Amino acid sequence: MLWERVVRDGWEWTDERLSRLRELGLRPIVGLVHHGSGPPHTSLVDPAFADGLAEFARAAAERYPWVGAWTPVNEPLTTARFSGLYGFWYPHGRDAASVSRALLNQCRAVVLAMREIRRVIPDAQLIQTEDLGKAYSTPPLAYQAEHENERRFASIDLLCGRLEDDSLFGTWMREKGGVAAEELAWFRENPCPPDVFGVNHYLSSERWLDHRLERYPPELHGSNGEDAYVDELAARALPDAPHGPLGILREAWERFGIPLAVTEAHNGCTREEQLRWIQEVWDAAHALRDEGADVRAVTLWSVFGAVGWDTLLRGGGRYESGVYDLAGPEPRPTALARMARALARGERYDHPALDGPGWWRRPERLWLADGGAPQARRAPGRPLLVTGRTGTLGCAFARVCDARGLRYELLARADLDIADPASVERALAEIRPWAVVNAAGYVRVDDAETDVERCRRENAEGPALLAEACARHGVQLLTFSSDLVFDGSAEEPYVERDEPAPLSVYGETKAEAEERVLAALPEALVVRTSAFFGPWDDWNFVTLTLQALARGEEVAAADDARVSPTYVPALVQRSLDLLIDGERGVWHVANAGDVTWAGLARLAAEAAGVDAGAIRPCTTEELGFAAPRPRYSVLASERGGVLEPVEDALERYLAELRAAA
Repeated sequence: MLWERVVRDGWEWTDERLSRLRELGLRPIVGLVHHGSGPPHTSLVDPAFADGLAEFARAAAERYPWVGAWTPVNEPLTTARFSGLYGFWYPHGRDAASVSRALLNQCRAVVLAMREIRRVIPDAQLIQTEDLGKAYSTPPLAYQAEHENERRFASIDLLCGRLEDDSLFGTWMREKGGVAAEELAWFRENPCPPDVFGVNHYLSSERWLDHRLERYPPELHGSNGEDAYVDELAARALPDAPHGPLGILREAWERFGIPLAVTEAHNGCTREEQLRWIQEVWDAAHALRDEGADVRAVTLWSVFGAVGWDTLLRGGGRYESGVYDLAGPEPRPTALARMARALARGERYDHPALDGPGWWRRPERLWLADGGAPQARRAPGRPLLVTGRTGTLGCAFARVCDARGLRYELLARADLDIADPASVERALAEIRPWAVVNAAGYVRVDDAETDVERCRRENAEGPALLAEACARHGVQLLTFSSDLVFDGSAEEPYVERDEPAPLSVYGETKAEAEERVLAALPEALVVRTSAFFGPWDDWNFVTLTLQALARGEEVAAADDARVSPTYVPALVQRSLDLLIDGERGVWHVANAGDVTWAGLARLAAEAAGVDAGAIRPCTTEELGFAAPRPRYSVLASERGGVLEPVEDALERYLAELRAAA
């Protein structure tokens, strides 16, 4: 119930949502300021901020007297740091005085707001949240780590009336921040301890401070004004894993003895890493309860995902899904939703993706000055079976599974002939996978016009046999189809429900495979995609174009056929997430936007800083293809499969090439 939004837009939006929550029997915890500065007439460093929020809190309580739990200000210290010390958020302070003033004003606002709320709702609870990180350091930076480790408790210390003038952080606020002793004394005279301390903890919350700059890339170098050092994720630097959720929660309990809840538990990462993080947080909460601590809840934050945290809310940024994915027309439950249901019933959530540890527990996470990070070890647990060992897609799945800590078996045709029933049966029996990823197939679109039987065997018979075998063994299946199942007669992007009408033999075999796979295994996941490009092979259109332009050669590219280029690493990542989510049926997964082949060549040249003058637009007929191509095969998705814009994908492609070089 954001103060600034209600002042601007009125109460209607909030009335509707809170009324619906009440109808559903849900008990909301209402927040009033969340990483914001209130309406435009005030700010975190405005002396009137606290009184203004208290007045708004009184109005909110009078309007919703049935609400029993309140968080007037979310994460006061974290907001003060980002707004008053790092300069990221308004009012963009970068000094001790700004961060001190922002912290005091927000904590004073909490005290005054709860005072007003309790005049209306006497038994109203304060659920006070804060991100509790922890700093570790090399010996020369021990003083900075000590400062940060004391500072992280400052908001709760203030609210509990226990921040003393001569404490480490109290002294810093007075000497560096210009805070008067009587300002700190006010909190001791007006304590407002939380009824529940909501601990927010992320992988990025635990930091490693290292003065040895030569061990790290220059972009990580920073300073506190006295010493230059690197401030990096502790999980990336400490051979012994950092404290983690259990250690952080235990410290909070031992310091305050206040009932605890984990009020944010989220990992903006791949699906299995999200699951692994939730499991670790959940296990930590139960372990601390077993030690006698009063731990009330674990909150999966956020239910509907978040936008912009990859840029720290400084503009733009990507959407990352939460328990539900909002990329489609309606909220789609991910594997996290099934996990939440199981945990709420007191059950253990069992998924093969949980067999391995999170990246923060794997040895390859570490920065090392001498020789780079250690090689990834073979992941434990139940494997994926991936076909297509010699192909672009199969190799990409192997790379991504290694990075994600997912065990897999990558098989060539000699190991598994997908069109041979006996070979399929033998592989499934020996490997016992939880899912099969079929990345094999006949890919020579023009040769297929004369090599019909072989193309049909690899592209239609094989996937159908795999689907039948997976159905018998109770195994999930992911297989791939193509935009070439369409004839190009559409005038707007194709979506999943559009009927295939292929022009070529290759397209016919892919359309046949879709039908036969889903008939044999309705739970199968069929991903249609288009126009591969990526950094891990030299045979895709973008790579070949840039290589030719670098040599000064002419590149002829069709300017009359529009496609949806697809960045292979992103395709593999999204497909794995959908597989782990248990999705089924046809999905379109391609980069957003559409472009001709000549247009794609120009975009790639521009992104790479290469002269595009040698690109020669032409017609499809001039290229002399044996197989007919649709003039328009742009893919969109009604289910939420579309990836980032192709321009962004090209930037990622080039960044990957630079990193490899």
